Amino acid sequence: MAYNPETAIAYAHRWAKSRNPRYADFDPIGGDCTNFISQCLLAGGFEMNYTPVTGWFFNTLNSRSPSWSGVEELHKFIVTNQGNGVRGTDGGVSQVQPGDVIQLSFDGVTFEHSLFVVEEIAPDGDPLVCTHTYDSDSRALSSYSYARSRGILIAR
Repeated sequence: MAYNPETAIAYAHRWAKSRNPRYADFDPIGGDCTNFISQCLLAGGFEMNYTPVTGWFFNTLNSRSPSWSGVEELHKFIVTNQGNGVRGTDGGVSQVQPGDVIQLSFDGVTFEHSLFVVEEIAPDGDPLVCTHTYDSDSRALSSYSYARSRGILIAR
């Protein structure tokens, strides 16, 4: 099935400030941002990849891949995946489009937060994002304080 960014964006808006009960809430154990991004990508049409350890899937809190809820692990899965599931490439934040992902590093070393791009504001191109942990719906990327950012351009 092809990725439908509009469906993923609709999911992001629907669940940006609440939790879908079909999934675990990772806030009490470190943050829910990447779990939310994975849900958006799944809603957009990507299949889960059940490859043990290196796949991208969620069954239960205790039956999931590291890439489903881990910031660095999701990035690695997306940009190296050759099987089922979401695929993409690294890119600058200036290259992202609605339906892509942005990750932030607050310390300049480790990427620690994932955001889902839902819209761009012209003329400056400041993306609007939805995310969990710091629950936000259509928040401007420029409103965050961070040391580094990267875009993940999702294959369409």
